[in-house]
Amino acid sequence: MAFFRGLIFLLSACLLCSCSESYMGKELYGSDEFVMDSYRILDGKFSILEMQGICSEALDESLLEEYQDTIHEDDILQIAVFHPKRTDIMDAVQAIGQTIGFKVTKGKVRLPDLSPIEVQGLTLEEAREKIQDHYNSQIRDTEVFIAYKDRIVLKVELAGLVSMPSIPVDGKIRLFDVLSKARIPSDANLFKSYILRDGKPLSVDMVKLLKQGDMTQNIVMRGGDKIYIAESSAATLMVMGEVGCERVISLPSGSVSLRQALADAGGIPFTGDRSYIQVIRGSILKPKIYTLNWELVVHLPNQSLLLMPGDIVYVAAKPITNWNRFISQIPPILGGLEAVRGGCASWGLLVP
Repeated sequence: MAFFRGLIFLLSACLLCSCSESYMGKELYGSDEFVMDSYRILDGKFSILEMQGICSEALDESLLEEYQDTIHEDDILQIAVFHPKRTDIMDAVQAIGQTIGFKVTKGKVRLPDLSPIEVQGLTLEEAREKIQDHYNSQIRDTEVFIAYKDRIVLKVELAGLVSMPSIPVDGKIRLFDVLSKARIPSDANLFKSYILRDGKPLSVDMVKLLKQGDMTQNIVMRGGDKIYIAESSAATLMVMGEVGCERVISLPSGSVSLRQALADAGGIPFTGDRSYIQVIRGSILKPKIYTLNWELVVHLPNQSLLLMPGDIVYVAAKPITNWNRFISQIPPILGGLEAVRGGCASWGLLVP
């Protein structure tokens, strides 16, 4: 009798555990709120960050404007002069220009028969006109030609999932072109990738630029900019409970539909309660919890049911699930009991 009393106690404990309710939390929301928040997620990276309590400034439209590439300190210029009669000046300038070049020192270049000329900050054309004016003030009909021989090239620095450490800029090259040259992998996490200028992040959404073709994000790059391309797992969510396989899902674009997340986790087996799908969002201390029904998930479009980084999807178990699992284990238990009975009988013992 003691054996059966223990068995009844065990069955009761399993039944009580199976009937316990899932954690409900304090901040509970339904499908309407979830759909509204999904459309906020659809707005992109900075809307998602705002939902996470991180605010950013709007992208300055002036960042989209091209600028003139100019001469910098330590650039080396190749300068040539033509004059129909003064071959001595032509030869002197050409000899220096073709060998060592004219280095910009303290913002100036020094040419034969001229005082130092300030060229730093000028375009090549502006520098050419300025040097020519200086020569013409002394020798008329002088023509000047100018090009870069060597220079301190301004570059964008790249890190993370890139194949090139740096790419030069020229006042016209844009973010899309830089990322194309850097050959970033298709699974890079564009949501977590970022751009720094003067040590501060720029409000650029690379997902919109590369995945949606939004050219309002295609800023002109400047020397000293830093781009970091994050790995796929830099932003994730979790799917737990009664699913085919509990797992962590990477979000390279910053969001995924609830339907896709459940599919990636192997779907909901017959043991799962399809009327009780919860999405837990926000901090553990103060989560925002949505409760959804599978019928809603099936009929609404994907863009109305979006998940974002940090979300936890939990599918509750049917109350009978644990009981069924226990029952499925009873045949081996009973088989073992019959064996015990047979053995005891052979020993002359009576088992009730």
